[in-house]
Amino acid sequence: MTAAQFTLDLVEELERTLPSHQLLVPSPVLFELEKIKKRSRGKNRIAASIALKMAKSPPFNIIEVELQPGEMVDDALLRISPVLCTNDRELRTRARERGISVVYLRQRRYLAVDGHLKT
Repeated sequence: MTAAQFTLDLVEELERTLPSHQLLVPSPVLFELEKIKKRSRGKNRIAASIALKMAKSPPFNIIEVELQPGEMVDDALLRISPVLCTNDRELRTRARERGISVVYLRQRRYLAVDGHLKT
C-alpha cells in the first residue's frame, strides 16, 4: 500500500532491485488487503484498492498459501519467503532475525535491501 501513497513506480523499482526474482503475492496478503479496503476510509482505502489492483496484475503472480491453524498472515510470510517486501517494522525485524532478506521503501523514493539477495 505504501507505494500507492507516494510517487513511486513500484514495478520498476522491484524489477531494478530484484532482477532475477519472481514477484509473488501470497493469497493471504490479498485477503488482508480486502479487509483493509473494507474497513478503511480516504487515503488508506484508495491505497488498498491500488495495491489489490497491482497485486492482481503482471508482473505479480498470486500463489495460494494455506494458513496453518492459529497462524497469522505475517507468520505465513515468514514461513514461505526467502525474500520479503514490506514496510511493516515489526515484520522486517522478525524477518531479519530469521535471516530473510527484506526489501523496503526508503526515503519514500526508492527500495533498499537488508540482507543478501541470492540470484
